[in-house]
Amino acid sequence: MNKKNRPLKAFFLLVALFLSACGTYMQQPLEPRRASLGPESPAKRILLDLPEPKEKIVTAVYKFRDQTGQYKPSDNGANWSTAVTQGATTILIRVLEESGWFIPIERENISNLLNERKIIRSSRAQYEKNEDVLLPPLLFAGVILEGGIISYETNVLTGGSGVRYMGISLSGQYREDRVSIYIRAVSTSNGQVLKTVYTTKSILSQEVSAGVFKYVSAKRLLEAETGFTYNEPTEICITEAIEKAVESLIIEGVRGRLWSLKSPADSASVAFANYEHEKDMAYQLDPIGRNLDTERRGWLSVGAQAGTGYYSGDFSNDEVRPKVSLTLGVALNRYFSLDSEWGFRNLRVPGVVNDHSYFGDLSLRYVLLPFERFSPFVLLGGGYDYNSDGVGLSARKYLPKLNGALGIEYMVGKKCGLTLSSGVNYYLDDRFDGSSVGKRNDLNWGVSLGVRLYFLNMK
Repeated sequence: MNKKNRPLKAFFLLVALFLSACGTYMQQPLEPRRASLGPESPAKRILLDLPEPKEKIVTAVYKFRDQTGQYKPSDNGANWSTAVTQGATTILIRVLEESGWFIPIERENISNLLNERKIIRSSRAQYEKNEDVLLPPLLFAGVILEGGIISYETNVLTGGSGVRYMGISLSGQYREDRVSIYIRAVSTSNGQVLKTVYTTKSILSQEVSAGVFKYVSAKRLLEAETGFTYNEPTEICITEAIEKAVESLIIEGVRGRLWSLKSPADSASVAFANYEHEKDMAYQLDPIGRNLDTERRGWLSVGAQAGTGYYSGDFSNDEVRPKVSLTLGVALNRYFSLDSEWGFRNLRVPGVVNDHSYFGDLSLRYVLLPFERFSPFVLLGGGYDYNSDGVGLSARKYLPKLNGALGIEYMVGKKCGLTLSSGVNYYLDDRFDGSSVGKRNDLNWGVSLGVRLYFLNMK
């Protein structure tokens, strides 16, 4: 064996082992799977654990259909397959039957049932020579359930990340869709809408991939790819949303005295308490289902920052110098606040500029995601620099400026955040460094790391 090829062959062997290991990790189907019982959702167990009813409710479902009109998204042209199942009526009837609270009766294909009863009467009349053949009467429903799959929203949340270095890449992407279910209970005696409930379920899709594209020699190219995707089955997600809706309908009906528990004391059970807590939490969610933590941040904030300053002007060979500051902010609302900053910074160009200045800024701060633990923010404002002493500086002690910054804030607690920002100070005068040349005024920019404490809760 050629010794020069040994490292290359060893590398290919490792790649093969890696790919085979990934096949096991990703649960790649290598042979046909036998038929099995369908998977059940976590909501099913909660539904089955509800207390028993005093009397089961005879219920009819004529049509519980897809009202979204959505088709499956496609990157390769039109796709005429529907985005959600067209058999939601069958799913709802099964959930009603297994809940233990309802007696569902056939209404979706009532014509088939009536035709079969006609055949039975005709057959009996022929063989029994009796034209007055009677069949047991059909059950009639006290409650009709109406509604359907009202909404299917695609790309509610999308994102991903990746890295590529020297022909080696690793990336991941995700997408979240959302389906919404509405069910209303209608009284058959007077047509009154007794209760309407609403549930949603997210549908997650993920993709992870890795690849190598590299020349191992002048004429040999190595290319390898691996990865996997995960897509939540839409039918299972709709089933879970319907199960949650039936659970909600049962509990709301008990609360509204539409139907009763076998044991009234069960109204204080864990299932009912958990539902009430979940319902209260729903008011704290934003439109895409994220938790709105109203206690995060506050009306007043104080903080400290340390960072670097970098001069950019009419001279080169400048150096990175330190900067420290204190901040005070007053919120106008959850998104905007007025922030003031006071501090000291040093800017230096060897042999030309050595500036020691105090500064004060007033800025409008916009927090993009005020209810989240992690949020970007933007600062825009202005202020003054006071040149205490220095070499090669303008004779002006006060220099007006405009400032702006982009940053991120991570809340380590409800009232304490760490900030990382990068900003620029643009002087309204080009004589900061004692020289007035060039097309633009002098400026400085830098990066700062800080801590911010919040006080006074927002209501």
